[in-house]
Amino acid sequence: MVKYSSELKAEVVSEYLQGDISISLLSKKRNLPRIQVGRWIQNFRLSGADALKRRRVKRSFSVEFKVDVINYYQTHDETLAEVSAKFDVNSCQISLWRTAFNQYGIEALKPHPKGRRTKVKHNQKKLRKLVNKNEIDQLREELTKKNQELYDAKLENEILKKSMTLFGTSKDERKHK
Repeated sequence: MVKYSSELKAEVVSEYLQGDISISLLSKKRNLPRIQVGRWIQNFRLSGADALKRRRVKRSFSVEFKVDVINYYQTHDETLAEVSAKFDVNSCQISLWRTAFNQYGIEALKPHPKGRRTKVKHNQKKLRKLVNKNEIDQLREELTKKNQELYDAKLENEILKKSMTLFGTSKDERKHK
């Protein structure tokens, strides 16, 4: 919901423009913030009655437009309010663009995804399953190799045991007994 209606803004501005009252007295009389009343009057002087109306459509601006506005503000000797009236953009928005550009460069002016990230798509799940299948296949091959090595070691051990029983103990072992 809008905090101040466009009709109220128009009444306050027209009352000030009649010349009978100052901004501070008008703000006290209407119980409004003095800075807000001053902005309404300034916007009305720069852009006319359309500046007091609320926009119904959310606008998005290209990176080139944002850079152009910032460059214009920095190269020309105009106030932020004048630049905002010229480009029909809120002065606070221009200030935010300028701050972001100075801190982070042109990347900060690019649109960023908003909101919660989407769930993992089925394609990505399938890829993960395929990767897991490849890992599983590798582990199975490794397991069969280890089982074969174990089998070979057991066979070798059995052969040694049989040879010991067939051929008897060695001369060194007889001496120890």
